[in-house]
Amino acid sequence: MFTAFLIKYAEIGVKGRNRYLFEDALVDQIRFALSKIDGEFAVRKTQGRIYVDAQSAFDFDETVEALKKVFGISGICPVVYVEDEGFEKLSGTIVNYVKTVYPEGNKTFKVCARRARKNYPMRSMEINCELGGVILDACPDMKVDVHHPDFELNVEIREKIYIYSEIIPGPGGMPVGTGGKAMLLLSGGIDSPVAGYMISKRGVKLEATYFHAPPYTSERAKQKVVDLAKYVAAYAGPIARYSGPIRLHVVNFTDVQLAIYEKCPHDELTIIMRRYMMRIAETIAKETDCLGLVTGESIGQVASQTMQSLVATNEVCELPVYRPLIAFDKQDIVDISEKINTYETSILPFEDCCTIFVAKHPVTKPNVKVIRGHEKNLEGTVEELVKTALETREIIEIE
Repeated sequence: MFTAFLIKYAEIGVKGRNRYLFEDALVDQIRFALSKIDGEFAVRKTQGRIYVDAQSAFDFDETVEALKKVFGISGICPVVYVEDEGFEKLSGTIVNYVKTVYPEGNKTFKVCARRARKNYPMRSMEINCELGGVILDACPDMKVDVHHPDFELNVEIREKIYIYSEIIPGPGGMPVGTGGKAMLLLSGGIDSPVAGYMISKRGVKLEATYFHAPPYTSERAKQKVVDLAKYVAAYAGPIARYSGPIRLHVVNFTDVQLAIYEKCPHDELTIIMRRYMMRIAETIAKETDCLGLVTGESIGQVASQTMQSLVATNEVCELPVYRPLIAFDKQDIVDISEKINTYETSILPFEDCCTIFVAKHPVTKPNVKVIRGHEKNLEGTVEELVKTALETREIIEIE
């Protein structure tokens, strides 16, 4: 019976004079998401509301799933429209709606009417009382509960009358593209795809860098990362007017990694390797107009993520480094990875370059001055290796 959806948003509603920019961005996001499924839809913005009107046959579940991947949406409400043809006609439509949506009948309810059109002859409280009575007469097993109802029947009096009672949760956040662009350091693990999802939820468009180390890492390991990028792109991908698809920069890191292995203390391999990853990712970020780097690090999770290690890593960066998962427990991260369907791919047994040259006893409290001193062992060779890695990187467009 539903041919339209009311789209609710949260944070956008508290914006000031530039609120329309966020609303327009959300409308663009919705249009793009719906362009990928069967059916014709019109998306319109009016009086602080966004509506999606189906203009042809469509699959209800598929449409809802598409909308549930649009950041900025806090709620998706299947709506029935009716013309204002008098209260008696409205009452009949309401009874039909309630009997169709709640056929079991034994529910508690509350009517919540809003008059956006103030020339309607009845006040909101009168509409609530009258429609409540009509429902009780037609559905004797139902009861009114204004405090904790099983469902709240919303009736909005506008140019038409809008009826809805279900609010399907959306992902929340802000429309992608309204928060600038950042470079995600994407690996084949559980954490970095979740970090990409979390930062995209704040309206940030993504590019991504993956460090590949053939022959120590296989093509299947690279494909694993490409697959993870596709899941993240489902949320942070192409948006009309605001962004293109996620660009994945695949950097051959083997020679740089071998140089570090040969010329630096083995207990500092991970930290020094991370520092060069950050340098390379930042170079690409600046080339692509990114405003920061994004990693999946969480304090204390591994040796390279202690506070001292993060200080040592940050020290080589001019751009800010954003860590959306910094205070998350591992189980928190796993829960989100399962929600966005990256978990099963992340646990596939294909190692990436971060796990190949790991010392048995890595330093957990690195001294930045000491690290800098040991990096001098690389002078005269690593600069050319880094340059080659940047020049030979592969760019994959993730749709």
